Amino acid sequence: MSEFEAAWIPDEESMKNTRLYQWMKSLGFDHYDEFHRQSIQDIEWLWEQAVSVLGVEWYKEYDQVLDLSKGIQYPEWFTGGEINVAHNALDKWADDPTTQHKTALYWEGDNEERVSLSYKELQQEVDAFAHGLEQLGIEQGDIITLYMPMIKETLIAMLAVSKIGAIICPIFSGYKADAIATRVSASGSRVLITADGFYRRGKTVKMKQEADEAAKQCRNLEHIVVVRRTSEEIPWNKEKDISYHSLLKENKPYSPKAMKANDEFMLIYTSGTTGKPKGVLHTHSGFPIKAAFDAGIGMDLKKEDTIFWYTDMGWMMGPFLVYGGLLNGASIVMFEGTPDYKTPDRLWKMVDYYNVTHLGISPTLIRSMMKHGTDWINNHDLSSLQLIASTGEPWNPEPWKWLFKHVGRSKVPIFNYSGGTEISGGILGNVLVRPIQPVTFNAPLPGMDIDVYDENGCSLADEVGELVLKQPWVGMTKGFLNDDQRYRDTYWNRYEDIWVHGDWVAVDQDGYYTITGRSDDVLNVAGKRLGPAEVESVLVGHEAVTEAGVIGVPHDVKGEEPVSFVVLNHDVEPTEALMVELKEYLIYKLGKALAPRKVFAVSDLPKTRNAKVMRRAIKAAYLNQPAGDLSALENSYTLKEIQNIGTTQLSKK
Repeated sequence: MSEFEAAWIPDEESMKNTRLYQWMKSLGFDHYDEFHRQSIQDIEWLWEQAVSVLGVEWYKEYDQVLDLSKGIQYPEWFTGGEINVAHNALDKWADDPTTQHKTALYWEGDNEERVSLSYKELQQEVDAFAHGLEQLGIEQGDIITLYMPMIKETLIAMLAVSKIGAIICPIFSGYKADAIATRVSASGSRVLITADGFYRRGKTVKMKQEADEAAKQCRNLEHIVVVRRTSEEIPWNKEKDISYHSLLKENKPYSPKAMKANDEFMLIYTSGTTGKPKGVLHTHSGFPIKAAFDAGIGMDLKKEDTIFWYTDMGWMMGPFLVYGGLLNGASIVMFEGTPDYKTPDRLWKMVDYYNVTHLGISPTLIRSMMKHGTDWINNHDLSSLQLIASTGEPWNPEPWKWLFKHVGRSKVPIFNYSGGTEISGGILGNVLVRPIQPVTFNAPLPGMDIDVYDENGCSLADEVGELVLKQPWVGMTKGFLNDDQRYRDTYWNRYEDIWVHGDWVAVDQDGYYTITGRSDDVLNVAGKRLGPAEVESVLVGHEAVTEAGVIGVPHDVKGEEPVSFVVLNHDVEPTEALMVELKEYLIYKLGKALAPRKVFAVSDLPKTRNAKVMRRAIKAAYLNQPAGDLSALENSYTLKEIQNIGTTQLSKK
């Protein structure tokens, strides 16, 4: 049995009004377990039904749903079909008189500047930029790198690149020159689209300078297209630099190129544990359909809804927001700023102002908002919220309960959502036809044939093991760009024809799943496996602690020992007595054998801008070892503090 009781139970009327239930019912199913069983027994049936219920439109109908002639590692979906993601995300709605004036995009800047575009208005801007890209010499199959903040031109560029049949490569807006150059060079990108800068917490973040430094390292780069966001003075290379607005001269319709279903439309890099990022390839009939399916059928996003995910376009949840939202005909909110600037209620203010129905956050973001208290929430009408979605990392119970009680008024379901860039969306979720517990996931999503394996490939129940997938799914990556061996080594080298996802998971007898962390983060303490999230949840449960990060370090006797880092509440002093209290608290909760004996207070934990704690960065700093790719790190100054702690500990030995 799970340690949690159900916090949210769907009433019969609301359950029967969900898209998932109505779809299941139309296919002859009353219960989710029966439906999911059928969805993995016949995956071709499932995904054919999925594209039908989503209303996906084809230029040419496919001949076959799934071709596995190249092996399970290389599925080809909807073979013979022709499609374009820009048509399904934009033109389909813009050309329909009943939807063309509906808002496609709400945008808000750091300075509270606001813009909205209808589907028709967005189409006109996308078409103009598509013509401009063609005049620039961009051809089908070319890779275009997008180094952009969350502004409206970012969305316009993404859709325009797809329209002309090129491949978009969105990268993190906070990257410095070397990280940009690594990705531009590896992809062979001919064009980099960027901005002069953007605003963050009232200050200007310069982008063009980083782009120029990166360009010096990239022989393949021919053009830098620049959007003027801040209008500050920037260096200008007449031979290479092109104004974004100079490419918008042709104001006439542009017909999207008919692409084969398995043609690539997006290359998105993920940071690896080594210095070499992984270039993940996605197709026109892959990522967009999986994102739209999870958002529409899983999260119950409908045409009349508005979805806002706090994200960056270089993280997969950025494209998820775009395609998950627009393929369902909903409105999306893009936000340049930060959730607690200029005031701590910025996030709740936006939910209120835009009548957001679906809000996407991360656990770390909520932990950071908790310190501001609940009065800021109570100042706003959040009654539009129908669902809060959470992804990025495992939850701790206290922040989950805080969010559910104070933001969701104990009525709004929290859709825990876990998958990855290579998945195009989720593996596990909280489907709205089953009760939801804190922290856990209540089901695998439709079509995701999952299991939990031990080291010998045997299924586990009520024990922690490797999360695996036994069949392919729509949205599964086409592989890593120019690195097939790494793709196979990453996901396929543990068990024969089984995808090993890298998450450490347990499932209880009631079918609730708990993720305890990445399997490469899991500690082995004297032969006992311990997920860092288990220890972090205990620490965050203490009234003095706001955040926690736990790593495993070598130990002569135990093999590994856990070391904890905590961020304390702003009014709490890191006294020696408090550290002793926290250690005793850990022993009380975890037992002496597993409880960390080292607990250190730090000012902050190293995080990405998407608020994911980077444990490997903590470990590398503490042990004074190379950390690999840290280009997505938002607050690198935290590493020096951790490194100093590690150096002090080493000197005591």
